[in-house]
Amino acid sequence: MTTPVLDPDLLKAFLAVAEHRSFTRAAQLLNRTQSAVSVQIRRLEERIGTKLFQRTRAGVALTAAGEELLVYARRLLDLNAEAIDVLRARKRDAVVRLGVMDDYGTIVIPPLLARFAQNHPEIRVEIETGLTTTMPARLGEAYDLVIAMHPEGRGDGELLRREQAVWAAARTYRAEAQDTLPVALYPTGCLLRQWAAEALDAAGRPWRLAFVSRTLAAVEAIAAQGLAITVVKAGTLPPRLQILSERESLPPLPGADIRLHRARNLSRPAALLADHLQLGISEPASHILT
Repeated sequence: MTTPVLDPDLLKAFLAVAEHRSFTRAAQLLNRTQSAVSVQIRRLEERIGTKLFQRTRAGVALTAAGEELLVYARRLLDLNAEAIDVLRARKRDAVVRLGVMDDYGTIVIPPLLARFAQNHPEIRVEIETGLTTTMPARLGEAYDLVIAMHPEGRGDGELLRREQAVWAAARTYRAEAQDTLPVALYPTGCLLRQWAAEALDAAGRPWRLAFVSRTLAAVEAIAAQGLAITVVKAGTLPPRLQILSERESLPPLPGADIRLHRARNLSRPAALLADHLQLGISEPASHILT
């Protein structure tokens, strides 16, 4: 004989009537008509084969079977709510929000994420690229993890790698032939832009801002066409560009630290990704890009 299934909706109707001792008040609580609640109680009684309520002058009273079911109904509905909460929390925890610089987000991070996805297909990573100057301050609110660039020897977070800022241009470009140097850079707030401007001004080298974009691809495209020079990290030098030497009368640029910032109280998926990125980025760049 097949065991009857106790429908949660029928149990909710039963619990409402049992607690309020009234079909009318139960209907109001459940936002249903009284007749609809009565039909649900009748279905539940038919399903388990016994009467659950008896009408009295004072209203509605539970039968002995109803009193016994009341205990189980509460437990079943509590377990149902607990299961939903746990599964929803697991779903929320399976999303990790990562903020990272544009060049790392397009060159360094994708191979690492591909490797991570193979081992953890249940974890979804949402990645945002852009200027990372303000990203660490938004940890926990907008990001779980941030990979940001800092001046060498400065900044919080875990040091992943040291990078060197370098001048770069098309392979046929000759900077020394330019009276006023055209430069393609990133928006205000980018360390590379700040360092380029400070270095050129300190060296007394005439220059002009020829192009501004938030994306590495756009800046690279302008530089690759020979329209301007730019500044990149040596570890993420675009293949279409070459590093310009000091012989082209360009001033040296500072070094940078690439640091990992973690939000407090990280979920397990975020902690797994953080450890994976820490290990992967700390390895030689040639290993990451293969």
